[in-house]
Amino acid sequence: MNIHEYQAKQLLKEYGAPVSDGRAVYRAEEAKSQASELDGPLWVVKAQIHAGGRGKGHFKEAEAGEKGGVRLTKSVEEAAEEAQKMLGRTLVTHQTGPAGKQVNRIYIEDGSGIETELYLALLVDRVTSRVSFVCSTEGGMDIEEVAANTPEKILSFSVDPASGISGFHGRRVAFALGLKGAQVKQCVKLINTLYKMFIERDMEMLEINPLIVTDKGDLKCLDAKMGFDSNALYRQPAILALRDETEEDPKELAASKFDLNYIALDGEIGCMVNGAGLAMATMDIIKLYGAEPANFLDVGGGATTEKVTEAFKIITSDPQVKGILVNIFGGIMRCDVIAEGVVTAVKQVGLKVPLVVRLEGTNVEKGKEILNNSDVDVIAADDLADAAAKIVKAVKG
Repeated sequence: MNIHEYQAKQLLKEYGAPVSDGRAVYRAEEAKSQASELDGPLWVVKAQIHAGGRGKGHFKEAEAGEKGGVRLTKSVEEAAEEAQKMLGRTLVTHQTGPAGKQVNRIYIEDGSGIETELYLALLVDRVTSRVSFVCSTEGGMDIEEVAANTPEKILSFSVDPASGISGFHGRRVAFALGLKGAQVKQCVKLINTLYKMFIERDMEMLEINPLIVTDKGDLKCLDAKMGFDSNALYRQPAILALRDETEEDPKELAASKFDLNYIALDGEIGCMVNGAGLAMATMDIIKLYGAEPANFLDVGGGATTEKVTEAFKIITSDPQVKGILVNIFGGIMRCDVIAEGVVTAVKQVGLKVPLVVRLEGTNVEKGKEILNNSDVDVIAADDLADAAAKIVKAVKG
C-alpha cells in the first residue's frame, strides 16, 4: 500500500527526521488559510498523487507555459492561487501513463534553500531477504537513469538482521554522499531513524529523493515516498487509516475486498486462475500465442462460489476484455466450485465475449458436468496450450 507525500512527511516528523513544515489542502477555499500558517518567504505547492515525476509532469488541457505538479511561489496569495488551479485537474507523469491521475489533494510547504541534492532509499532486497540501503550523489534525478548510465555513482548495501543497524552504516552512507563535519552526525542519526521506522512500520520501500543539504549546511528530507507490506496492515491500523482508495484501480480495490489477488494489465484477454505460479504461466502462454493478458487474477486455493462469481464480475467489468480464459488445476480448489461460480456469474452479469475453460484435477468431471448442463456458452479446452490457442483464436479470428 502506498501513501501520499504529506502523509509520509508526517510519519518522518513523528520519528524525528528533518522535514519542512507543511499543510495539506483538500478544498480550494482552504488554500489561503493553510498557506498563511507557514512562515515563507517561499511556499512550494505540490500535487498529491501516487506517482513520481510530478514536477516534470503536465496537466491535461494545460495552458501554454503552464508548470507541472510542483510549483514555487513567493506569497501566500500566489500559493493559494496555484493550489486552486491544480485541485480537481488530471496530472500526467511518466508513471501515471497517458490517462493521468486526478489531483484531489495539495500539499503546501515552506520552501528550502538547496545546496546539494542527494538520493537515499531503503527497500527489501529480494535476493538476500534483508533491508538494503541505496544512496547516490545524483539526487533529484530518475535513479533508474543513473543506474543505467553511471552505476558507479550508486552505493547499495544490506543490513544483517542479526546485528541490526549501527553507526558505521550511517557513516558509510555519509562518506558515499560526500558529507562532512556535522553533516556526518546528522546522517548517522537519520539512517538509524529511517531503519527503525522501516522495521516498525512494516515498510516495503522508503525513498527520499531528494535528500538535500540546505544552504545552512543541514540535511533535510525534501520529498518522500513510502510503500507498506499489504500483508502486514492488520497490525498497522494507523497506516491502514492513511489509505486513499481514490488512488487505486477500482477493479483492484473491489478484488481486495474479497481477498482476490488481482492486478489490472493492458491486454484484451481476462484470466481467472488458481495459484500465482499457474497464473503467471497462463499469462505467458497467452503472450506466446500472440495476445496480451488483461489481468493477473489468482482466486486462491480456498475460493468459494461467491468469490469466483465476484472474480468473474471484475473481469467482465473491464471494457478492454475481449475474451476470458479460466484455467483451473483442482487441488484444494475444486473444479466443481469454479464451474458453479462461472455459471452463477454469467447468469448475473451476462456473457458478451468468448469464454474458454480448462479444468483439471479434483472433481474435474463434476465441474465439466456443471458447465455442460448449463446454458453458458463455453469453449472447452483439454490443456493449457489448447486453452490459450482457442481463446486467442476466438478473440482475434
